[in-house]
Parts: sequence; structure tokens; C-alpha cells
Amino acid sequence: MRLTNYTDYALRVLIYLTAKEQDQLSTISEIAEAYDISKNHLMKVIHELGKLGIITTIRGRGGGIKLALPPEDINIGALVRETEDDFKLVPCFEEGNHSCAISPICGLKHALNKALIAYLQVLDQYTLADIVVQPDRYRALLGMNQSHL
Repeated sequence: MRLTNYTDYALRVLIYLTAKEQDQLSTISEIAEAYDISKNHLMKVIHELGKLGIITTIRGRGGGIKLALPPEDINIGALVRETEDDFKLVPCFEEGNHSCAISPICGLKHALNKALIAYLQVLDQYTLADIVVQPDRYRALLGMNQSHL
């Protein structure tokens, strides 16, 4: 299974915020620069993460974003389910799609469905804290020097 850029960016934002010194605010520009990705795409992702209550956004001068929850309370599997919009691995997963002649007896779709369930179950075993176990190394790799803090 391949994650969308949207989910990838959501995970990257959360990893960045987790690696940041506790309670330090980050900006969209700062995160976009660290990962060399589009600020416009990040704005959409950050808006959604705020609506989900995963991050806090503070507007105005001196504003920014930070985690709204402790990293150990942010489940990776749950996040992927919230940010991915299509888990239909093959067309026959879609309701009402009868384009495949063998769909009524096909064992492949059942195997793929079991694989998808297993994939999500593995992700459910991890939190953001499990992913970012050495925040200082992330800070170094992402260029989070003192000017960003």
C-alpha cells in the first residue's frame, strides 16, 4: 500500500513537532523549508490536523503550531485512517463495482483485504513517541538550529 502525499506530509509535520523542543512553536515556512516541500500543501495538512485536535494553531504575530497532545497519545494507525481517503486497493473493493468477471468468487480480494487489515493493525501498535525516539538526531537532520528555536 502506498500512502498519499497528504498522509506523508501529516506524518512529517508531526515528527517535526515532536522533535522540536517541548512547547516551542513552529511555522509552516520552517517545516516546509526543513523538508523542502510546498507551503501550500502543508497549510491544508496543518488545517486538518488542527481540526482533528492533534495540533494547536496559534494565529498572529509570534504564532505558530505545536502538538496539542503528547506524542504517546498520537497513534500512527489512527492518523493514517484519518488522512487517507481511499483504502480501495483494487476496483472490486468499491461498492457496486461489478466490472470484474471473477469478483463473486475471487480469493485475491479477500487476501488483499486481510493484508490491508494487517497493515493497519501494525500501524496501530505505534505512537508518535515510538517513531521519534531520538529527537535530538531529528533536530540535527532537519536543521533545527538555535535560530528556529
